[in-house]
Amino acid sequence: MESVGDDVATVTVHIKKIREKLEDTTSNSKYIETIWGVGYRFRD
Repeated sequence: MESVGDDVATVTVHIKKIREKLEDTTSNSKYIETIWGVGYRFRD
């Protein structure tokens, strides 16, 4: 049985890979914003 933590880690890894493809640096993302406690969103 999988735990909720495994799902969160999977999403985090996928977001990181998307950021790597979209941007030069992942430390200060221009396109994907992290909303703590909620999730992610694309910036305009």
